[in-house]
Amino acid sequence: MSTATGMYFYPNNMGRIILLALEDVIGQTGINMLTNLSEQVEQNTLPPANFDRHFPFERLSTLMAGLENYYGSRAGRGLALRTGQACFQYGLENYGALLGASDMAFRLLPLPTKLKIGAEVFAQAFNQFSDQQVQITETEEIISWQIERCPLCWQRHTDAPACHLAVGILQEALYWISSGKYFNVEETSCIAQGDSACTIEINKTPLG
Repeated sequence: MSTATGMYFYPNNMGRIILLALEDVIGQTGINMLTNLSEQVEQNTLPPANFDRHFPFERLSTLMAGLENYYGSRAGRGLALRTGQACFQYGLENYGALLGASDMAFRLLPLPTKLKIGAEVFAQAFNQFSDQQVQITETEEIISWQIERCPLCWQRHTDAPACHLAVGILQEALYWISSGKYFNVEETSCIAQGDSACTIEINKTPLG
């Protein structure tokens, strides 16, 4: 992190995961178009698979804005959601063992306990390895995932919540944690709209 310049970063491997997931969704041609439009041509390469914090929030935010600008708001948001879902599988391969999320003991816990521990462990991954800051609060019905320093909408100004990639990651994480159940996951506030944090609310009761 470089607070002197006001810049914040993901580790290279998190940036790599996002770019690989984005390629799965829109293809390399799509990524090339986004980088050309955003004048990030010199950054059109995969970061190395290490934990060095060199993937700037600005680069990720610009890519997310590019999805909506190039494909249209509705389609761009859908693509960001699908990218987030794809990110989880790559992330599980890279971070699952480090966080104990793949341990059989965790998999055998009751669902409410897995949701609570899973949210805390997942937040810990971002807080420990990146400059993103996440806080978890909960009620009997809702887990609130609050991103207090968000790379997805970094320095953006929007009329609607913009962190669809994060929603997609959480949707896929919940599907995996619950062994195939779907949950209502909704972003209810966003820094890009002028809110103090990007808040994503997870209803603890599975759909259906």
